[in-house]
Amino acid sequence: MKLNNRLYKSKRLTLVTAGFVLALTAAILSFTSDHKENAVSYSKKDSLASQQAFLQVYKVLMSPRCMNCHPSGDIPLQGEYSLLHTQGVKRGPDGKGLYALKCSNCHQAQNTPGLNMPPGNPNWHLPPADMKMVFQGKTPRQLAMQLKDPNQNGHKTLNELIKHVSSDSLVLWGWRPGDGRTKPPLDHATFAKMFREWVQKGAVVPD
Repeated sequence: MKLNNRLYKSKRLTLVTAGFVLALTAAILSFTSDHKENAVSYSKKDSLASQQAFLQVYKVLMSPRCMNCHPSGDIPLQGEYSLLHTQGVKRGPDGKGLYALKCSNCHQAQNTPGLNMPPGNPNWHLPPADMKMVFQGKTPRQLAMQLKDPNQNGHKTLNELIKHVSSDSLVLWGWRPGDGRTKPPLDHATFAKMFREWVQKGAVVPD
């Protein structure tokens, strides 16, 4: 009887230990996966190449298709010359308009057909009031520093920013702006490549 008890306790201890080891292994694998997801590879760090890549990115971010929705004030910009939006439109707390003047009143899920008609996207908006992510008036150095700061870039990691500029539908709209609007100075594939290169070669802030 005593032998059976000892065997039972031994088996139980073995099972508990095995369960602990499996749980610990799963936790380590999960941490490693998350770390890899959020980490930025600096294995090919190249300060000059990183800066040059960002200067290409900067040209796109300063184009009307990007900057018009990243103004320095609370009024969105419009047109090729980034003029203040008409109709008295303002940002609002969530970036989707103030009071009854909501962005979606005019900006529908798709571009309205016709020359210079209201552009559209299902998620048309400015950044929210508590995270304005201003592009207008920023130097390359200032904008690079802002993009690297999670407290100013929408709480994103650099890898999440790469994903954002590569696949976000509102970003992609800039290359499908509708009749009468110019596209950014780089095609989207080149822009995304330059952004990735900036990050992967060190996310260096231009001088």
